[in-house]
Amino acid sequence: MKNSILSKILLHVESFPGLPKTGAKLMTVLDEPDVSLAQIEKILNYDPGLTANFLKLANSPYFGIPSKVSSIKQAIVSLGIKRLKQIVLATSTSAVLDKAVPGYDLEPGDLWRHSIMVSISALQLAKFKKLSEPNDIFTSALLHDIGKLVLSRFVKEHVGAIKEIVSKGVPLEVAENMVLETDHAEIGAQILTQWSFPTDVVNAVRFHHNPDIIHNKDVRIDLVCLANMFCQMNGMNGESSTDLSSISPALRKRLGFEKDKLESIYNQITKWAKDFSAELTFDL
Repeated sequence: MKNSILSKILLHVESFPGLPKTGAKLMTVLDEPDVSLAQIEKILNYDPGLTANFLKLANSPYFGIPSKVSSIKQAIVSLGIKRLKQIVLATSTSAVLDKAVPGYDLEPGDLWRHSIMVSISALQLAKFKKLSEPNDIFTSALLHDIGKLVLSRFVKEHVGAIKEIVSKGVPLEVAENMVLETDHAEIGAQILTQWSFPTDVVNAVRFHHNPDIIHNKDVRIDLVCLANMFCQMNGMNGESSTDLSSISPALRKRLGFEKDKLESIYNQITKWAKDFSAELTFDL
């Protein structure tokens, strides 16, 4: 029976849609060394919905430009390529991540908002570590839960068995594996492999619940894991809440966050994230 369930899940991975056409085209163009402002503006102009959300996110507290912008041209000039790519990816994935995810009790838009909060919290944690932004940390964090979109229907079908296991104190992703022989992190990694994302991004998604088990340690995985836990603790997703004591000592040691410092960082990020979340209203 389990093999039958897993086979069905993998078929859904194979048929999972790619990034929306406009967003995918923009991401390709933005990787070109000689990309021009006119090229970017022209592509965005073909997708009014993407453009509207692009401008909203550009004017948000995190990406916010000193003075509000009302045109694509203003935003592009003010942001720079790195921030521009982050906003394009965020607005493009809203079309994929805005769906209801009933297996996880998430309403339309909940998964996308949680994903945005985790990605920005991960960048804030990198600042506390005094790191220059690790490559692809925003991308890894933004897409960490994408596997839930495929696994949702199967979790819903077997919710009784999964909840019974979770009620015994077993983490959700472990319960998923016990019942379905896979979990949302592994399925997310398979989706991103299918989308031809770099191995480092795929691994950050695959191990975001279990960074201690990967041999080649990558600060990006630790930051995504901790950012996700922070967002669970402050109620920014549909999973059960947790607390600071559940954070792996090995993870804290790798990041160099002692208990008191970790609590201070959590409080600062929580306050900031809630203020940011209040502004995060989009036409999803």
